[in-house]
Parts: sequence; C-alpha cells; structure tokens
Amino acid sequence: MEIARVAHSNDNEAGLGEQALSKVAEVGLSSQLKEVESMDVDIRTNPLQLIQGNLDSVTIRGEGMVMQKNLRVEDMEIETGSISVNPLSIAFGKIELTHPTDAKARIVLTEDDINRSFNSEYILGKLQNIQVQVDGQPMTVDTKRVEFRIPDNERVAISADIYVHETGETKHTSFTTRLQRSSDGERISLDDVQYTEGEALSPELTAALLEKANELGNLRNFELDGMSLRLRNVDLQGDRMTLQTDIHIEEFPQ
Repeated sequence: MEIARVAHSNDNEAGLGEQALSKVAEVGLSSQLKEVESMDVDIRTNPLQLIQGNLDSVTIRGEGMVMQKNLRVEDMEIETGSISVNPLSIAFGKIELTHPTDAKARIVLTEDDINRSFNSEYILGKLQNIQVQVDGQPMTVDTKRVEFRIPDNERVAISADIYVHETGETKHTSFTTRLQRSSDGERISLDDVQYTEGEALSPELTAALLEKANELGNLRNFELDGMSLRLRNVDLQGDRMTLQTDIHIEEFPQ
C-alpha cells in the first residue's frame, strides 16, 4: 500500500468534530486504494447535529487513485445529501451509518489511465495465445501492445500490435467503437465497431479486445467496500472520459 499524500480540509471554521470525522473517513477510504495522490473528505454538520449523529452532507474528493486491477482514476468526487451515523462509532474511529444512503459521483479517466490498464500485466496477460483467423487461416496470436485514444466526442479508438506465432510476423489492427451505458447501468458497453486497419484479423481478436475493454468498463472496478455504483452517463471530451454515476452506500470503508 502506497499513500502518497492525504490532504485535509483547510476550513478554519470547521469544528473539531467535523475534522475528526473527516480524518476517520479519509483514512478508511485511503486504506481501500493501492495508491492515492490526494484525498480530501469534507463533512458538514454542527455540534448539536453531530451529537445526534446527523450530517448535512459529505463530499469526497480523490486524485490519482489506483484501484482494483491497477486501474488509475485521475479524479473522483462523491457527494451525499444528509446522512445519519451512530455517534458512538466515532469514538472508536469508525463511521457507522444508521441506514444506507444514496449519493452521486463523477469519475474522470484520461487516455493515459486507460492505456496503463490495457497494458498492465493483468489485462495484457489475458490477450495471449488467442485463436484467430488470419487471411482465412487459423492462427495463434499474442497481443504485444494496446493503444486507446479518444479522437472525438462520439467514439473511442483501439489499436493493437499482434504477433502471429505461425509466421513470426507482427501485424497491426485498429478500429473505432461507440461507448454506451449498458441496460443495467453496471458497465460501459462498446458497439458499432468500424475498422481502420487489420480487418483480416477479425472477428476473434476484436472480440477478445472488446471483452477486455468491457471488463475495464465494469463499474465494480471503481467501487469501494460498502458502495455500489450505477452508471447514468458517459462523456468524452479531449483526452478524458467522465462517468456520471449514482452510488448506494451501505457503509463507509473502515
């Protein structure tokens, strides 16, 4: 576990109770991550409400967060409405919700973040020894490198260098695809594949690449303990992909 830095709220008017509760939340959230560049939890309440366990809102902001399967998130912001906690749990360094609550989140990934994940040992290792048809002949190929780009606000581009075992050649394939929300809101799905190069390597290789892209787009990759996400919208702009999600929180990470 590597925690690069944990940032604390600089609001001088925040009460000691808010600051203590924010610190508990920061430590609990950071403990769920492989790495985090900064983490800030802003809890709004007043002394009387805090004694009763009532919080006006909780805002969580994280940058440079490395999550499950080595997936890096450039920026994440979670905002709740009013929530209720067990006041006694705070004394034991925990935040215990008296009942589940709902929140909204914005998750930002860059091209570099997604390329890092595609070329990680976990994902690239699953793109080896794939059985495909090359010019009508059965072949076995290894994926050597995957590149993900966001060329416009409508589609993403995926390209790959492919080593063919039988011939010793390295071939290149590339295609664009459209992102959309899956019907259950649990993932980003890809459809409407359009080849720009290497169509002879389809359809098995494309299917394998899309399968791994869909695996990366599963919102469970972004979930922390006690939280479940549902996708509302995905937006492409510049080199960034932004996910707008709803979150159901059963408990705060401890």
